[in-house]
Amino acid sequence: MKPNVIRYRTKADMADKNAELVEAVFAELKAAHPEGVRYLTLRLEDNTFIHIVETTTDDGSSALPKLAAFQAFQNGLRDRCVEPPVRNGAIVVGNYRVLAEP
Repeated sequence: MKPNVIRYRTKADMADKNAELVEAVFAELKAAHPEGVRYLTLRLEDNTFIHIVETTTDDGSSALPKLAAFQAFQNGLRDRCVEPPVRNGAIVVGNYRVLAEP
């Protein structure tokens, strides 16, 4: 499956809160073990967050929107941002032990 990349920059005073909300999503993912989801989040030094999401289910559905922690993260996201989220499809040019091999 093709990964999606979501990129945004938070307000400086909201970056830690955003990171906490993202960490809660990962905690719920680890507890729930949903199939068909690959997810990575990076926080850059300028408070830009980059999420790489890949859905590997046959029907393209994702378990992420169903998670309570993800819903809490989404709530107020735009208010935490200086630059709003932008989603783009991505093509993997190189990969070494980050994403699953096709």
